[in-house]
Amino acid sequence: MSSKPDKVYIEIIKEINQIIHNDQLKSGDKLPSERELSDRLQVGRSSVREGLRALELLDLIETRRGEGTFIKKGGSYRLVDVILSFILTDEKARKDLSETRKIVELEALRLACDRIKPGQLEELRSLIKRSKQEWGHGDFPVEEDYLFHKTIVESSQNQLLLHLWIPLVEYNKVAIKASLQREGRPLISIAEHEEIYEALVAGDKSRALNSLEYHLENSRF
Repeated sequence: MSSKPDKVYIEIIKEINQIIHNDQLKSGDKLPSERELSDRLQVGRSSVREGLRALELLDLIETRRGEGTFIKKGGSYRLVDVILSFILTDEKARKDLSETRKIVELEALRLACDRIKPGQLEELRSLIKRSKQEWGHGDFPVEEDYLFHKTIVESSQNQLLLHLWIPLVEYNKVAIKASLQREGRPLISIAEHEEIYEALVAGDKSRALNSLEYHLENSRF
């Protein structure tokens, strides 16, 4: 298993997927416990937990309090194979990942311009404020950046677009941090978020799309 911290949970997801196949588990079946997965994979439970969270974000598994973690009905875990065999392997794959993310996010924003709810606009405004506070404390607003883009995709009111977007970004948050670590980038990124937000408030679809495309190109995901 890779020793690089940012890739450990990616490997864990692959291993969990292999366990599902090896144990012939199907929709509705219970997964091994965190402790058992930790023992079988020879990694810490926190890393196992992160891998399970990623699968839960993909809507492929669900955790029931006091019962355990189960494979969700209707979710095809083959999606994990498709995504993970493709993502963090070489430069071409990373370029394709960035391009695909851009396509999905721009289309989500196109829909969001007509469908975004007042509460979601308020969430975007709040995330911009929190980003400024984090950077003011000397911390990179990685989680706020991620949630800003996720809120935009959620605002499309299209669950399939959301489930396509999540694995493209959730598995590679390290790229968000790397982008923000460039000199002067945090404040510029926040300003670009503000431009997208203001375009959404104004209902200016063309301005919003142009602003997001410019932001994604500058972000170098």
